[in-house]
Amino acid sequence: MKMRWKLTSRFVLTVIAVVVIVTLINILAVISVFMGNAVDREKIIYNGNNELLVEANPEKFARNFHNYLLSDRDHVYVSDAGKKILDRKDSWIQVLDENGREVYNYKKPENVPEKYTPFQLVHGYKYSGGIGSADTILIGEKKIADKQYSYIMGFPMNEIGKKVFIYNKDEMGFFIKNITIIVLLIDSVIALFFGYLFSRRLTKPLGNIISGVEKLGEGDYNVYYPQKGIYRDIYDNLNSLSDTLKSNERERKKLEKMREEWIANISHDIKTPLASIKGFAEILSDNNYAFSQEEIQSYADIIHKKSNYIKELVDDLNLATRLKNKTSMLNRREVNLVKLVRETVIEILNDPRYNNRDISFISEESVLLKEVDDALIKRVINNLLYNALIHNDLNVKIEVKMIKDENVHIFVKDNGKGISSEAIKYIFNRYYRGTNTGESHKGSGLGMAIAKEIIAAHDGNIKINSMLGDGTEIEVIL
Repeated sequence: MKMRWKLTSRFVLTVIAVVVIVTLINILAVISVFMGNAVDREKIIYNGNNELLVEANPEKFARNFHNYLLSDRDHVYVSDAGKKILDRKDSWIQVLDENGREVYNYKKPENVPEKYTPFQLVHGYKYSGGIGSADTILIGEKKIADKQYSYIMGFPMNEIGKKVFIYNKDEMGFFIKNITIIVLLIDSVIALFFGYLFSRRLTKPLGNIISGVEKLGEGDYNVYYPQKGIYRDIYDNLNSLSDTLKSNERERKKLEKMREEWIANISHDIKTPLASIKGFAEILSDNNYAFSQEEIQSYADIIHKKSNYIKELVDDLNLATRLKNKTSMLNRREVNLVKLVRETVIEILNDPRYNNRDISFISEESVLLKEVDDALIKRVINNLLYNALIHNDLNVKIEVKMIKDENVHIFVKDNGKGISSEAIKYIFNRYYRGTNTGESHKGSGLGMAIAKEIIAAHDGNIKINSMLGDGTEIEVIL
């Protein structure tokens, strides 16, 4: 919630700043327009005969109208071109001599006087109706034959208006300052309102995204948003992350269940032989019964086997932990891998339990030297072969093959039951066991996990390819 309001406030402040800047730019633009208009007022357009046609500024037009005042001896009049312009503008003119007396007029209204005092001229120029006419009055002058003439021009009020603006400079500055502040405050309030509305639309999706991330962080992976709008890609990534986390959570629960089952199985596998050891030890310690030498030897053999079994389980757990934590120090030395693998196969075939099994060894090379920890590599081959023997029928055929390119490849292939695609995903997991262990299925269930970690410690790789009913092939790459 805090992050959501932080984003909203920053965006609103940004909108306000933009509006204020735009307002200032508008003020500068208005000033520029006024200045531009002031420049435009200097524009005068003439026709091909150098006759005034249009004047942007009425005052400038009136002052330049002297070009149409002509004289014939002492008689002053307006040229025909000037009369046409006056007719077009529905205007009139009155020419006065130096004493303010009329010497000429064109279309002058009847109530306009023929003589003016200086005050009347000033009053008539400032105020409409000041000389008896409701028209807007403009004044110009022209010197003809050493005589100074002035003229009054009247324009319809609906065409040209005039206002007299009298102000105190200090008060005007104070007024403009206050007006500017008020305008900026009003603009800021308006910008705040609309900026908030707009920012809510923009930041609401961000709020959804933040809320979704918070849910994912709290472990609620049931997050899904329709992929639309400008945040389409983010929604897509968020949905993908949710799907991935849900999948990982399912896998985690599976592994957790497998781990619990594995611990329970290991506990059972330890308790069972431990119970036998305890039982036979109690029998042997019973002074009320006289045991024969053969019975003592039989019970001792059972205790010895059970003890070795427990030791092997503990050794497996210890080795798996060391490999997982990268604390195992490899005792590397140059070894002939062909000899090592062949001897491992022979040792298994010499075991009375497996001397009738079909295990073949193939290698085109007699010597393949590699710096490895021979005891650990032998452990890998043993684990792979025992898995193939234990988890298949008695008539299973196993082939061990070695080839060399830039690496050494050891293949262990059987034609047994195969492994399902679901089981393959967990085959190298330390908590996965294809079958429960016991004396008939000797081991901790860590065999494949240990094999993978041993090969990884040698910077190698191990791959598995299997199909139900079609056997299994495991490749070790060193």
